[in-house]
Amino acid sequence: MTSPLERAVEVMDRLRSPGGCPWDAEQTHSSLTRYLVEESYEVLEAIETDDASLLREELGDLLLQVLFHARIAAERPDGFDIEDVATDLVEKLIRRHPHVFAGASTGSAADLNEAWERQKVAEKGRTSAVDGVPVAQPALALTAKLVARAQRHGLTPELTPGDDIGRQLFALVQQAVAQGVDPETELRRVARDYRNAILAAEGAGS
Repeated sequence: MTSPLERAVEVMDRLRSPGGCPWDAEQTHSSLTRYLVEESYEVLEAIETDDASLLREELGDLLLQVLFHARIAAERPDGFDIEDVATDLVEKLIRRHPHVFAGASTGSAADLNEAWERQKVAEKGRTSAVDGVPVAQPALALTAKLVARAQRHGLTPELTPGDDIGRQLFALVQQAVAQGVDPETELRRVARDYRNAILAAEGAGS
């Protein structure tokens, strides 16, 4: 019996095949990037609002993006399909959880996270603290990641002196990371409070 996940793959294949959807057939990895970003943020909003029904829907939309990109990749002579993606994922999860699948000793969550990071460095042949940090992510999250990476590697780089807004924001991010606080999450929380305050002010003025 075909599972819903297998059915989703079949539907995606039909949409991209001759006689399917013209819009879907025209899409490329590049043309879909904005949808991938949008769907990711919609998942985040569902989590922040604690809306389980919405989260279920948005995870489905995010899964569609995974299926879409895998289907496009499968059309290339040197490509891959969704089965390859799943195979790589399973192998990675097993490899990076030896305490679960290989009977290795366990430690605290912090110890396991550190071991995970060391294994990623070894697997990917990373030589720099900044390797693997996507610079396309939002500036606040990017800064926090770079600060955390520098700290993990015992680096203390100094920026050129200045009192511009950018450096002031950077200093606040450094302070947040030092306190174990995710600045992106904290600023989003305050921004949502401010949004609610705007809505309340609009209601009071009507």
